[in-house]
Amino acid sequence: MDELEFMRGRVYGADHDDAGPLPGRAYVELVGGPLDGLLLDVTSRPGHELREGVALPTEIGGYGPGGRALYAPRAEGSRRFDWRGDTP
Repeated sequence: MDELEFMRGRVYGADHDDAGPLPGRAYVELVGGPLDGLLLDVTSRPGHELREGVALPTEIGGYGPGGRALYAPRAEGSRRFDWRGDTP
């Protein structure tokens, strides 16, 4: 199993030992790019991030350690955020 397969179905940024979704939290699915298949906890994210998107730190993106993967909602209120590219 490679690193990307290992991460599928897990929550972005969660502890590796307890990376599953938690009850009472709101999640969106990250689609495409280096974080494909991960869930992002949006429970306490500001409204502008839910409308405009997020830049998530990742070591497995196009810029390696220190880089960020850009994800934005497919449509307003969407439960899926699509990859828009990587940034340093």
